[in-house]
Amino acid sequence: MTSVRRLLHRAVTRTGIAGMRVLAMLPLAWTRALGALLGWALYVLVGSRRRVVTTNLQLCFPALSPAERGVLVKQTFVYFAQAWLDRAWLWHAPADRVARQVRLKGAVHELAGHAPTVIFLPHFYGLDAAWVAVALNSPRPSTTIYTNQSNQMVDRWILRGRQRFGNLRLFGRIDGVKPIVTALRDGQPLYLLPDMDFGPDDSLFVPFYGVPAATVPSLSRFARLGRAKVVPLLPRMTADGYEIEVRPALENFPTDDATADAARMNACLEEYINTMPSQYYWVHKRFKTRPEGEPSLY
Repeated sequence: MTSVRRLLHRAVTRTGIAGMRVLAMLPLAWTRALGALLGWALYVLVGSRRRVVTTNLQLCFPALSPAERGVLVKQTFVYFAQAWLDRAWLWHAPADRVARQVRLKGAVHELAGHAPTVIFLPHFYGLDAAWVAVALNSPRPSTTIYTNQSNQMVDRWILRGRQRFGNLRLFGRIDGVKPIVTALRDGQPLYLLPDMDFGPDDSLFVPFYGVPAATVPSLSRFARLGRAKVVPLLPRMTADGYEIEVRPALENFPTDDATADAARMNACLEEYINTMPSQYYWVHKRFKTRPEGEPSLY
């Protein structure tokens, strides 16, 4: 029975990946329409995740009315699904089409040259488009830290997609800090996505929208070890693709105070989220880890 389930699982995965290749041939408007339908279905059917999103928005936007937060909840599921289906054309459509639909703007000069650079890439739904945009516009090899997916076929598909353009080198968490810092000092930008709840180990409790949140201080840590500047990268989904904004490097960062640096990172993140609240990854239990003695928020 186990072998039958395994074969069925592989068949479903292969069909899904093949479907994404077919989806890459459709006009963007069609893909987005399918994503909207999928998002509404997820909103209705996945009640446990809908409650997570609702709780997150209640904690972070208490001034909004329940009706206003309800609109954000629905939009969040739509953007989540649309971004997932957008991987079809990001990873399988002709390169010239991808280049037309993914635009890099802002302080692009921050990515030029060979200065050690940590790219702060928060979990907005367009993060895969952000990697593509930089790779299409910068010849520099870059690195990031990657967690393997449990499904090996999906894992290979994601790796091929994220490495389609440019030269992205992936480090596993078991590789440790040393090779990452070496690459960073050699001028290979390091993408960091440190705005999730990674559990109590190595985390600091600092405010996120006024709520204590377990926050890893990796942004300041790698910037300090790599003697690097920190450049925020903000992907925004638009009607005709994505706009990826390069922000100016953070000033006076890092400092000698890891807690203050983590708090500043969250404060910056709040500023970014407030410009597009429904495009942030609210489906994640950001406040899952609580200070000792505090009850669960979910």
